Amino acid sequence: MSQISGSSSSSRRDRRGPVLALPGSSNANDGIIARMSNSVRQSLVFHKSKRAASNTARFSKKVLWSTGKAAWIAGTTFLVLVVPLIIEMDREQQLTDLEIQQASLLGAPPVPPKL
Repeated sequence: MSQISGSSSSSRRDRRGPVLALPGSSNANDGIIARMSNSVRQSLVFHKSKRAASNTARFSKKVLWSTGKAAWIAGTTFLVLVVPLIIEMDREQQLTDLEIQQASLLGAPPVPPKL
């Protein structure tokens, strides 16, 4: 059945949504938790903690961004400079091993490896 409009303030509040109050005001109808929550949100410690958390998050983001850039630079430099050197050293080692193997098959005395 339909409710009579204006029968109670709670039914009006339900239809209109929650009652909004200004941040500094505390309504006598608010519960203890709502009043405590408002007082905590208005405290100086809360604002300082919130600012510190925000600064920490911003700093962490910048550090991670910079670390990512540094890792990219180091990885690219490694690929461009060090990998070709490793490949060339491996080729040289294979060539030396092949010469030693051929010399031993032909009966020549083994040549000591180059240092």
